[in-house]
Amino acid sequence: MKNKIIYLVLITLTCVNSYSQTSKKEVKGNKEYDKLAYIDAIKTYERIYSKGYKSPDMLLKIGNAYYFNAELEKANKWYDELYATAPDQEAEFFYRFSQTLKATKDYTKSDAMMAKFGEKSGNDTRAKLFSKNRDYLAEIKNNSGRYKIENAGINTKYSDYGTAYMGTKVIFSSARDTGNFSKRIHTWTGQYFTNLYGSTMSEDGSLGAVERFGKKINTKFHEDTPAFTKDGKTVYFTRNNYLDERGFDASKVTLLKIYSAKVDKDGNWNNITALPFNSDSYQTAHPALSPDEKTLYFASDMPGTHGLSDLYRVKLNEDGSFGTPENLGDAINTAGRETYPFVNDDNELYFASDGQPGLGGLDIFITRLPKDGSLNFKQVLNVGEEANSPKDDFALIINSKSKKGFLSSNRDGGQGNDDIYKFLETRPIWCEQLLFGVVTDAKTKVILPNAKLILFDEKFKQLKETTSDKDGKYQFTEVECGTKYYVRTSLETYTTKESPVIIGKTDGKTELNIELEKTQKEVKPGDDLADVFGINLIYFDLDKWNIRPDAAVDLAKILDVLQQYPTMKIDIRSHTDSRASFAYNEKLSERRAKSTRDWLIKNGISADRLTAKGYGETQLVNKCADGVQCTEAEHQLNRRSQFIITSL
Repeated sequence: MKNKIIYLVLITLTCVNSYSQTSKKEVKGNKEYDKLAYIDAIKTYERIYSKGYKSPDMLLKIGNAYYFNAELEKANKWYDELYATAPDQEAEFFYRFSQTLKATKDYTKSDAMMAKFGEKSGNDTRAKLFSKNRDYLAEIKNNSGRYKIENAGINTKYSDYGTAYMGTKVIFSSARDTGNFSKRIHTWTGQYFTNLYGSTMSEDGSLGAVERFGKKINTKFHEDTPAFTKDGKTVYFTRNNYLDERGFDASKVTLLKIYSAKVDKDGNWNNITALPFNSDSYQTAHPALSPDEKTLYFASDMPGTHGLSDLYRVKLNEDGSFGTPENLGDAINTAGRETYPFVNDDNELYFASDGQPGLGGLDIFITRLPKDGSLNFKQVLNVGEEANSPKDDFALIINSKSKKGFLSSNRDGGQGNDDIYKFLETRPIWCEQLLFGVVTDAKTKVILPNAKLILFDEKFKQLKETTSDKDGKYQFTEVECGTKYYVRTSLETYTTKESPVIIGKTDGKTELNIELEKTQKEVKPGDDLADVFGINLIYFDLDKWNIRPDAAVDLAKILDVLQQYPTMKIDIRSHTDSRASFAYNEKLSERRAKSTRDWLIKNGISADRLTAKGYGETQLVNKCADGVQCTEAEHQLNRRSQFIITSL
């Protein structure tokens, strides 16, 4: 019986297009709907519908009643009729209609309804996620085909769901017939209340005989979704608001709370205690422990929740006390439902959501917990088919080493309302590569050991740091496919360099070799200072030889070197391309060489340190001679100036 457990929502009724001639039976149905007794409401509404009585309000309520009980295909029938007769509905209707259309695999119409939802809802996070992830089906397809799934072998015609590991046992929730004389039926779903059951797990992952678990934990109300410490001595679990007596909220509804219990020396569970952040006025449910057991994750609709239910975390202090619950933020939580968290030993957080883009109903998602303990979740991924379906899929748990686990679903082909499935994950969802390369001297190509390399993300947040080895080699592991990074490389006597790199979109390796330039340039007679500083003085206006402001910037570098080395002498050599006549080009290059020399003299360099000569088109650097067709870029390479050191 997962509806109350998963949805964590108090229904607020919105009447649309009120029907003035409401029959007595419809009044009865409304009362049952208001009490959240959806099964009875559906029966009443459908009986009067069959007799020809209907209204937009009634169609909406029948659709909602099925929707809230996760019978999305049935809800779709009523939503579809409502939309055909009264298309002007409130925003949330279009979201729910979209979800039911996914259950029928009508993704085109579902996307159209999500577009209408976005128009109606404004800044709703679900609409933003849809708009941002229009290719969500392609992404889901890319993540699919990673699970081998089969029936876990412990299911009944009732709801079975929500597994947890306890050593070699698997503990789960079930609404199966307990055989008691007083069988308590829950009006929301028409099923028995859930209790906890256990089954021993064999090495191949198969489950054995089922036994009722925790005599003192199970009550006449709901128990659900346990989480055990690794030593097996403490359990956290969900239960209706019931300890010594039943609790209610202001509307007389018994909500959900998280409790803990301790096992005694005889193996009995005692000291059942409600956690201190529970409340009679909101719900907490589905506890999950971090691998170090210092943090408890859970779902709640407490004040500050973004949607119908959000995921939270709370610190478990060494003295047994708890910190203040902290919302996981809008990277995880939406205006919909986020629920059933689970954290594996690799610090990967799995959860179920109907607000993140999915296949329909609740889908299972995965993200990585930030290593710095922050809530800066980088990426949330739909785990894909076959783990997800057009129906509700939730409560995934997995053993990080064996890659075996369990999930729950009400997908087609099951035995009951919800069923437990076992699975094997055949490949990881994360696409990661190895970023590697060699650090060398840009001029001599000599390998450079002990260079410091820092990896930054696209927003220049520092991620990792390493040092090149004796062979100049470095590597960064676990870089994400399709992601842009920057590598900053530094070494004494070399200029620090920042190199961008985009990692490939498939598994493998990405190579980034890095060349560093010496901070102090070694020069000798015959060297070209233009090459040393990357200067290419080609920017003279057409048929002009005056020094333009942009050229003066590069000339200032030459000026600075000449000032640092007062005995250095240089020969200025200017060139043209092959266009125009030979004689004209020779004179033009002479004027440009002289203009460059005059600029340096004007700025303080002695004339006896400078010679200047124009070479016209006699020393072309490429094929672009007279009569040869070349691009403007190719011609430009020939319009250059050189600064040859003649003596030091």
